[in-house]
Amino acid sequence: MSKFDKDYLKLCEEILNNGVEVENRTGINTIKIPGYMLEFDLEKEFPILTTKQVFFKNAITEMLWIYQAQSNDVRWLQERKNHIWDEWEIKEDGKWYATQNVLENGKLVKKEIEKDFGIEYAHTIGTAYGWIVKRYHLIDELIAKIKNNPTDRRMVMSLWQNEFLETAVLPSCVWSSEWDVTNGHLNLWVHQRSCDVPLGLPFNVTQYAVLLSLIANVTNLKPGKIFWSIKDAHIYVNQVEGIKEQIRRGKELPDLEAPTLWINPEIKDFYKFDNSRELKDIKIENYKHHGKIEFEIAQ
Repeated sequence: MSKFDKDYLKLCEEILNNGVEVENRTGINTIKIPGYMLEFDLEKEFPILTTKQVFFKNAITEMLWIYQAQSNDVRWLQERKNHIWDEWEIKEDGKWYATQNVLENGKLVKKEIEKDFGIEYAHTIGTAYGWIVKRYHLIDELIAKIKNNPTDRRMVMSLWQNEFLETAVLPSCVWSSEWDVTNGHLNLWVHQRSCDVPLGLPFNVTQYAVLLSLIANVTNLKPGKIFWSIKDAHIYVNQVEGIKEQIRRGKELPDLEAPTLWINPEIKDFYKFDNSRELKDIKIENYKHHGKIEFEIAQ
């Protein structure tokens, strides 16, 4: 079993054994712990779960949507058969609809939500994720700093911008990354304010491992370590049985080794990596897993 599987299942057991059940905006309670840390060494292992199937093409195209295409338009993903943001897409009329808990007189009350973002935001998720990356030129500045001043201690990309939270359908969960160059290796510290452990975390870890590898490739560095800081690590109550099945797999089924990541070494421009569904310049090779586990999405 991969190190990521072992660390991940340990986190899941920690939540189930010691977590607290709480209400939240989605109307589906979570079992949560307040914080957790993970660490990955990309020289030793590419982090993707084997105890369940991770649909890595969806994970990688979402990451490229944010950091390469720098888009908030959900249709970009849909063109690549990626539908993970469909629930948060603003409709043709500029409005977004959901059923959520809202705070009234100090209590959470379930209501039908209708929020008018304006027709200019139709088919997008508003001013979030890729929109922020583009507005602040985050990738261009990061790559320039890595190349020109690798000892800079201010290599930070923040997707959390207070000015634009009200016009974002869903503010960034993985909201900040800090970058470091040491001994020819590119390292990364990731901060996550809210972590859906069954659905979000497996995607997010694989995404940022690929992002780190792509940036390292275009800056002539080796991928190093990722330090992962989680606030509010949670499992929704309707995900518990699926997580218990995954824990059982980790204990009873044969161990599977982690796959390897191949990046086209000839691509030295971050914006030239193929971002089609085929992902011609990014391959996760020899990926073996114990099959998918269905988890419901909480909007």
